[in-house]
This record gives sequence, C-alpha cells and structure tokens, in this order.
Amino acid sequence: MPRLAGRRVRHAFGAALVAGFLAGCQADEFTDANKAQRPVSLAVKAKMARMDMSATSPIMIRIFKEENQLEVWKEARNGRFELLESFEICKWSGELGPKFKEGDRQAPEGFYEITPGLMNPYSSYHLAFNLGFPNRYDQAHGRTGSHLMVHGACSSRGCYAMTDEQVQDIYALARDSFKGGQRTFQVQAFPFRMTPENMAKHRDNEHLEFWRMLKVGYDHFELTNVPPKISVCEKRYVFDATPIVEGVPFRATAKCPDYEVPARLQQLVDQKQSKDNEKFQQIVARIEAREERQRRWEERQSQIAGFLGGGDDEEAPVATAVEEDSTALATADTVSGEAASGAVAAAPVRPGSATGVASAFAAPSQQDDDGVGAVIKRWLPFGGTREAEASVSFDPVEPAAVPEAKPQ
Repeated sequence: MPRLAGRRVRHAFGAALVAGFLAGCQADEFTDANKAQRPVSLAVKAKMARMDMSATSPIMIRIFKEENQLEVWKEARNGRFELLESFEICKWSGELGPKFKEGDRQAPEGFYEITPGLMNPYSSYHLAFNLGFPNRYDQAHGRTGSHLMVHGACSSRGCYAMTDEQVQDIYALARDSFKGGQRTFQVQAFPFRMTPENMAKHRDNEHLEFWRMLKVGYDHFELTNVPPKISVCEKRYVFDATPIVEGVPFRATAKCPDYEVPARLQQLVDQKQSKDNEKFQQIVARIEAREERQRRWEERQSQIAGFLGGGDDEEAPVATAVEEDSTALATADTVSGEAASGAVAAAPVRPGSATGVASAFAAPSQQDDDGVGAVIKRWLPFGGTREAEASVSFDPVEPAAVPEAKPQ
C-alpha cells in the first residue's frame, strides 16, 4: 500500500507538471491571439503624456511614398492634431502615382476613411487595416483593386508594409481612438511632401494635375492641423465644403452642388496656393535655364569632338561653336570692363575665318595669325600636333629700349 500511494503521488505530481507546461503554452498562444489588444509601447505612451494627449483621442495618418514615411497625428487637448510619431515605411509597391486596376501592384494615393470594420486583428501579416480602396473618387474613375492594406511583415504587393513592431503601435493607436468615440480616421496618401520644390521636380510627370488636386487637401491640413472633410463631385475631391442648400448631397460623378468653404480658410488656402505657385514657377525657370545651358555645353562638346576626330571639312562646326563662346565672353568682358580698368575687349570675329577660332583666347594683337592650331593646343592637355604648331606664326618681339644713364 505505501508503494501504491507513492506511485499515485508521483503520477499526480507529473500530471500537475505537464498541466503547468500546457498552461504556459496556452498562455503564450492566448497572448499571441490577442496581439490586437496589446497596449501601445511605453515610448509612445510617454510621448502622448508629454504632448498632453488622451490615449483615446482621435488620430489621422499621412503617408509619403518618396520619403518612405508614415506619420501618425493625434488630437491634443486643444483640439488640434499634432505629429505623434513618424515611422519609416518598410516597403511599398509600384511607383509614384495612383492605383488604377487590380493586379497592377500599385500602392494607392488619395484620401481614405478607415472604419472599425476595416481593422483586421487576424491578419496573416501580423496586424492590418484596409484602406477601403476604391473610395468614391476611385470608383468614379473606374479604378479597381482589393485588399489594399497597411500591415506588418514588411512585404508588399500593392500595400504599405511596416515592421511588426511598427504596425503594433499603429494598430493600437487606431483601436484606442475608436474606443474614444472616433467613428473613422483619415489616411492621406501622397506621392511626396507637397512642396513647390517637389512639385517642380516632378513637373513633367503625367500625374501632375492629380497631385495638384491632392495638394489642396494637403494645404487645408497644413493650415489648420485639423483633418479636412472630404467630398467628391464631378469626379474630383473637394475639401471642407458645405452645400449651400441643406440636405443636398455630393455625388461623385454628378455636378457639384453650390457649396461654400469657411471664408477665412478659403482665403488662407488661396494665399498659400498663390505663394507656392509663384515659387514653383521660379524653380522651374531655374531648372529649365540650367538644363538649356547643359544642352548647349554638350552640343558644343560634341562639335569639338567631331572636329578633332575628322578632317578639314570639320573645321566649320568647331569654329561656329567657339565663335559662340567668343561672343559670350566678349559680352562678359565688355560688362566687366566698365567696372575694372585695363580690361581688354575681344576683337571682332570674321565669320568663317580661322582667326575667329582663337579670338576668345588671345589678345587682339596676337590674333591676326593665331589660326586653328592655337585652338587645338588650348583644348588638348598636351598641345597640338607638330603640323599644327608649325602653322602658328608669331610676330617678332621688339627688344625693350635701354634707358639712358641717370645724370650724376
């Protein structure tokens, strides 16, 4: 009997030990299954406290493809949204520009409203929320696509992919905002930060007019720090618009009803748009001037290279190219000569003559017989050929006069 009792005790102890291990596995699985309920990280929580933000206040998200940035903005107690956290996007698909059709692997651009029903706590990419593509604007333009997400796992096929750690905080912030009563949160997806510099940089892109429209909504938020109200009519976005006749809806493909934007806001937006457009035009003018100078330089280099590699029949193109440089330098010398004494203006160039080739490189008294050979010597790092050197003549050098002896 004592032996039997001992066996029972050992069996009971073993069963309890196994149950303990099983309970531990179940606890781990339970925690993983409830990843959607994990609180925000301690770092984000501390930052919210410093910025005087409630854990359940509304949020808004901005995405910038070119900068690989996802920003989470959160409402402070003063009613304005402040930038809480900026995350580096792990991967996004496609190129700059909107999504057009299913399977093009293009990440969307535009304004999207995320509801609780678009949150996916069971995502195979850790955690996710659906952007709700296509929205009313996309539908009005016949765009197709599905399952366009912000998710974890750092893998994208038309989505904005984050790391698991990043999406954990993003998901938790969105979840808590819903708990606080936010019915939807806005995601603004842009190709880049909508500055005059970036607009000028991409001025030749086929999507420029689409981006100009997005920039209006971007400016509304930049000026107010409050997410704009989004409407769609006549197949375009309108922002912070209220129909003049109450109850008249905005319909995506129909004519826009008469509407108004708060007067002060409209004034500020118009001023910002005007200022940004002026800066845009100035930047474009500088870029185009620089490109034109580069084009001319490359053209002249090509002409000179052709001359150096060819025969006598190539002399005319290089002479023309150098004559153009001569004219430009002569003009510059004339202008600078008015401010500096002793400057020598370039001599007139006879079109088609060999003397014109070297006019930009020598003083007038040295140019009469300078010829093409002098140009070759100046363009080649080690001088020209013997034949070219032999063709160059020099005026005899007069000996300097010896001064008379000073009277004693």
